[in-house]
Amino acid sequence: MLLVDGGRQVAALTPALEARLGGTVRAGTPLTEVLVPHGGAERLESLLTEGRETSARMRTGSRTHPVRVRAVALTEGTKGLGWALLVAPEAERDTEGNAELFHGVWTRDPELQRIFRIVEKVARTESSVLVRGESGTGKELIAHALHALSPRSKGPFRAINCAALPPNLLESELFGHVRGAFTGAVRDSPGHFRLANKGSLFLDEVAEMPLDLQAKMLRVLETRTVIPVGGREPVPVDVRIIAATHRALRREVEAGRFRADLMYRLRVVPIFLPSLRERPGDILPLAMRFLDELRQRGSRRVERFSPGARRLLEGHTWPGNVRELRNVMEYTYVIGEGPVVREADLPPEFSEPRRVPPATLAGPPSLLDAEKVRAALAQAGGNRSEAARLLGISRVTLWRRLRDLDVPGSE
Repeated sequence: MLLVDGGRQVAALTPALEARLGGTVRAGTPLTEVLVPHGGAERLESLLTEGRETSARMRTGSRTHPVRVRAVALTEGTKGLGWALLVAPEAERDTEGNAELFHGVWTRDPELQRIFRIVEKVARTESSVLVRGESGTGKELIAHALHALSPRSKGPFRAINCAALPPNLLESELFGHVRGAFTGAVRDSPGHFRLANKGSLFLDEVAEMPLDLQAKMLRVLETRTVIPVGGREPVPVDVRIIAATHRALRREVEAGRFRADLMYRLRVVPIFLPSLRERPGDILPLAMRFLDELRQRGSRRVERFSPGARRLLEGHTWPGNVRELRNVMEYTYVIGEGPVVREADLPPEFSEPRRVPPATLAGPPSLLDAEKVRAALAQAGGNRSEAARLLGISRVTLWRRLRDLDVPGSE
């Protein structure tokens, strides 16, 4: 048992749990540094407030342990004192036999495998699905799985990234346009909704959709018809929507950046994909799988990682998740030699001090004044993609902010 006080800090660890885990946790340590539920901060919140049992990783010293956790609230009258966390070690999955390859997503992680079972159930329905996860966690692969396992599998699957296009072009790409609707519209275009008819439409980074377009999207979902840009007559469409985002839509709604009614339409069944750092047992096996794939196209055969390389790979935060791991392994395969991956074979960022962007730059888009935007552009040498990264926003959001602030060169 792990006792947690009202400030969400560790109060005590029972001797029985210390013996099971082979380590202890210092009193006063924030719970977020000790327990990492699969699903992140939101899952930790639901663990404490709703008492639902969940899978997690528990840190004791330099080691992490897979565990199952359930929280019991401790009260005195109406006053909350803290929680007693009932912790049971969960068996590690050490063999390839416990691994699963699900429509391109490989894992040994039991929580991600549980999500696979949810995907299989949801795929058989017509319900709208919102897939939430960081970049590189496999959101589009899950979207493909939802389509492939559905009754619509023989129909088309269309995908569009809502963050990659300016608003006027995004509307045309989604709903289509008629000839002469705008300069350059020399012929009719059906748009993704009509192209996905009788199939599935994947809306990636849906939180980046501008508010005026959200209203039109809501009408399409309610009426199941689209009106092309420049057109007058509605066109019936039969499409299942699968949306994805790396943001919490409820927070976007609270901030006034996303319509609540559209969120409820899209978020009928939410699916949360864990990040790679939340499934550390997958890091080295996935890395070796990628190296084996590279060996099919090259001559080098990698058999193992040196202790130093293992430590660096397992200690990396993997902000780009599986996509980043794949790229790191390709770099390692090309640069290194022989059957062992060593520390020197890894990209420079694994050995260089980590650069942290100035905290004063990042913030909600609505609070980014012209001075902060100019400072980010200056620091990025005029590169808008890098400036957007420093500000913690997408490139399209930066473009809109530049336009709103009337910064020169924003058109």
